[in-house]
Amino acid sequence: MNESHTAAGGTSDLLSTSDALRGAVEAAFPSTIADLTHLVKIPSVSWAAFDPAQVEASAEAVAELVRGLGVFDLVEIRRAAIGDAEGADAPLGKPAVVARRSARNGRPTVLLYAHHDVQPPGDDEDWESTPFEPTMRGDRLYGRGAADDKAGVMAHIGAIRALTEVLGADFDLGIALFIEGEEESGSLSFANFLRENRDLLEADAIVVADSNNWDIETPALTVALRGAVAFRLRISTLAHASHSGMFGGAVPDAMLAAVRLLATLHDDDGSVAVDGLTSADLEMPAYDEAQLRTETGLLDGVTPIGRGEILSRIWAQPSITITGIDAPTVANASNTLVPSVAVRVSARVAPGQRDVDALAAIRSHLEQHAPFGAKLEFDAVELGNPFLVDTSGWAVAESNAAMAEAWGREPVEIGVGGSIPFIAELVEEFPSAQILVTGVEDPESRAHSPNESLHLGVFQKALLSEALFLARLDARNGDS
Repeated sequence: MNESHTAAGGTSDLLSTSDALRGAVEAAFPSTIADLTHLVKIPSVSWAAFDPAQVEASAEAVAELVRGLGVFDLVEIRRAAIGDAEGADAPLGKPAVVARRSARNGRPTVLLYAHHDVQPPGDDEDWESTPFEPTMRGDRLYGRGAADDKAGVMAHIGAIRALTEVLGADFDLGIALFIEGEEESGSLSFANFLRENRDLLEADAIVVADSNNWDIETPALTVALRGAVAFRLRISTLAHASHSGMFGGAVPDAMLAAVRLLATLHDDDGSVAVDGLTSADLEMPAYDEAQLRTETGLLDGVTPIGRGEILSRIWAQPSITITGIDAPTVANASNTLVPSVAVRVSARVAPGQRDVDALAAIRSHLEQHAPFGAKLEFDAVELGNPFLVDTSGWAVAESNAAMAEAWGREPVEIGVGGSIPFIAELVEEFPSAQILVTGVEDPESRAHSPNESLHLGVFQKALLSEALFLARLDARNGDS
């Protein structure tokens, strides 16, 4: 279409623009999927054990797509130092793609965030198709990163393409783009990156495209995220291993101590039993046990855990999971009293509680309940604060209107049991910005799991939602 840009002056103008955007998104959708497929083929796992050149290649591919939009004054690949390291020898984080165009005529600026790195694929035999060979089956595109979060990257790019096709490249809306390269490995340089690139990334509203929709027919805006606390716990009872036949029954081995200690973290119904961990009061849409079983694969005869509404347990209450154990394997087990066992403790923190306070409560509980005087050591701590969205701002209203128009259904406000810890850092660096957490996923996307997939219908509607949102912001005057 490529019409010259005129600001939407009324309802008829906005409707005309909306119809044109819908047509532009639909016409370009095959090429959008082709670009997404190309990105998914790049195994951009940001974990230390994987080839960093693939993350570099992914950043270059994203930067090329962004430059091709023709709307940004600056497009670069940048890095920042990890943690508190300084100087020329300081280790750098993974490459991020950044871009910016300035707002004109009193229009706002929006920062669009997604990440181009992905989780490790796991074992190929657990996949029905090769993880980095994107494959269409039915109405879903399968592949590692197809949903989380290269579809988020392409939602931003596709929305800007549609906006440019309809309004031309001289629209008034300011846009900043931040496509991170290390979200799946802890965003270790994120805070430094924000500080060093503050002028480039500053915006009135921030869209984080890294969450879920309610189902394939209903859009969602994520308004609550749990925080995260994780650490390694070493439990020791002996100075050295001993023969289990010679001394078993007289001295406690570390595995016995670990099993007894970890069992104190939960009540008999599976609820967290740690004093000092709090819950939040959130409104919950309808969600029953049948839906939980369908979405999680809970086996017949296995009961859910916890108390209260199911979604409250996932969104508004704390949880504690043991995600790993370092101990002798069954194949290599000998008749030995194990002197020391290490476990990885991963906790989710309810909105409203600080991560450091949750860590202190869990640590205090473990120290008070250590059986037989077992010695405890804590290290490798990772923290992330929870997040609650202020839904009273204009950005939420514009986003909800855009979603309703694109999907033909009002959006649902949801919580997410998982964590996006860097959002707290966005809030700290940009306290006046309105933050929207959107997504291209649905309950069957299985992000982080084998057979991750993207529902193409959901993706197209999410992309259109963002294009309509950008158009609505381009028609705004200042903070009105």
